[in-house]
Amino acid sequence: MSGFMIGGCVVLVVIAAVLLGAKPLRNWMWRRELERARGEFRRQREMLEAKFFDLASQSGKPRDLRWLDCEWLEAVSFARDRQTGLLTAFVAVNIRFEAVEGGDMEGVAAVSNIRDAAAVFHYQAGRWGTGGRALFNMNPADALVRLNTQFEPLGK
Repeated sequence: MSGFMIGGCVVLVVIAAVLLGAKPLRNWMWRRELERARGEFRRQREMLEAKFFDLASQSGKPRDLRWLDCEWLEAVSFARDRQTGLLTAFVAVNIRFEAVEGGDMEGVAAVSNIRDAAAVFHYQAGRWGTGGRALFNMNPADALVRLNTQFEPLGK
């Protein structure tokens, strides 16, 4: 066999090895990144919760309501955005509001009801952050069901 044929065979073997190994390598790297992100989320959770409350309470949403308190619950669901691959955490929270004086909600009895919600956090470029977005009237599991076309749930 000529040196040219041997070289061609070696190149084909290398290409085949790369193609066969690419998906397992990519999956391994993704699992490693997911575990790192989960660990970071646990370590930073208290700071992330405070950041969420600051941003959410300044958002003006819901209209004519003032954020009073967030009771953070244990339930957390992680998911990956199907289009962007962005890792997202949905955290269970109970939120209390009061009516803004002179606003449309003043005098509405339901204002004092505790609201269930899923607080949204994103992991990007190795860091967790939040925009203060709350998905009202759902827990993290409900959020994944309702948003199943956008998010792929990630196991524990």
